[in-house]
Amino acid sequence: MAMMRLRREDPRVVGTFRLHRRLGAGGMGVVYLGSDRRGQRVALKVIRPDLSEDQEFRSRFAREVSAARRIRGGCTARLVAADLEASRPWFATQYVPGPSLHDRVLEHGPLSAAETAAIGAALAEGLVAVHEAGVVHRDLKPSNILLSPKGPRIIDFGIAWSTGASTLTHVGTAVGSPGFLAPEQVRGQGVTPASDVFSLGATLAYAALGDSPFGQGSSEVMLYRVVHEEPQLDGVPAALAPLLRTCLDKAPEERPSTMRLSLRLKEIAAREARGVPQPARRQRVAVPAAADAEAPPAGSGGGSGRERTRERPSARGGRRPGPSAARRAADQRLLRQRVFVFVTVTLVVALGITLAQGCQGPL
Repeated sequence: MAMMRLRREDPRVVGTFRLHRRLGAGGMGVVYLGSDRRGQRVALKVIRPDLSEDQEFRSRFAREVSAARRIRGGCTARLVAADLEASRPWFATQYVPGPSLHDRVLEHGPLSAAETAAIGAALAEGLVAVHEAGVVHRDLKPSNILLSPKGPRIIDFGIAWSTGASTLTHVGTAVGSPGFLAPEQVRGQGVTPASDVFSLGATLAYAALGDSPFGQGSSEVMLYRVVHEEPQLDGVPAALAPLLRTCLDKAPEERPSTMRLSLRLKEIAAREARGVPQPARRQRVAVPAAADAEAPPAGSGGGSGRERTRERPSARGGRRPGPSAARRAADQRLLRQRVFVFVTVTLVVALGITLAQGCQGPL
């Protein structure tokens, strides 16, 4: 994560934390790198002054910080401390070293199918813990996914809301990032865990494509596409495309649950890492092989072709030979026996003749 020097207007101390660098700024405020007296590093977000004066915002923010404390999971940045009564409310989360998914793709290009599926499986598992706490993230996107040495982490729960809450801060103003918002969020309807599934699907499509599945454009254009147009998944690996398409379904009830999504992504990640093809591909390869083992070769005629086809498995795999091969083996044994008897009889007769001539010869 890129760090910048503190500006003149930035505070140097917030609560018990000393601030060292700027990590970034967003619609809600500025995020700083800080540390406590023991040296533990945190990502500390200070809310904007204008939002701090909004009592409705303060009350909702307090409810969501309380909900965020309940989240338990290894794929999220743990909430460390918060002050909701300060002149400018703030909260601090565990600092996660590592680039964001957005920066990783921007610098090195799209991820492979195995990498995308592995990251997605971990994130889906993290969302299970988030949703079990009764919280919906609402702004899941590549820049809110950090790739730490211990795995991906979900950050920035600053606009997370309890399940079923409205998506509007003010009438007609959607909260979140165009291109990664679920259609129901754009329409101003209640958010559910399925809303995060849509955002995760768009995030994983970005990881595999290097771009949003709804393209680029102004906020209005992007929001229109999310609601009315189908995502563009051309270029997404075939192993991932069908699953991501279900995540990006316009109807929330048609999207998979986070638990099911995590299991499916784990299967895909394991298969792609081993280089095992899709099951359908295995069947297409196996069918001709089976047919070749049973059917006569092209251009061959009658029984001779079938006999040759039956003999091949015996030579390759050591299976029991067919009837014609057994007959030939028996004939060969009989022939060897006959040759042995013939040679033996010939030798005996020759020896007898020799002995007879010797007895009758001159003394």
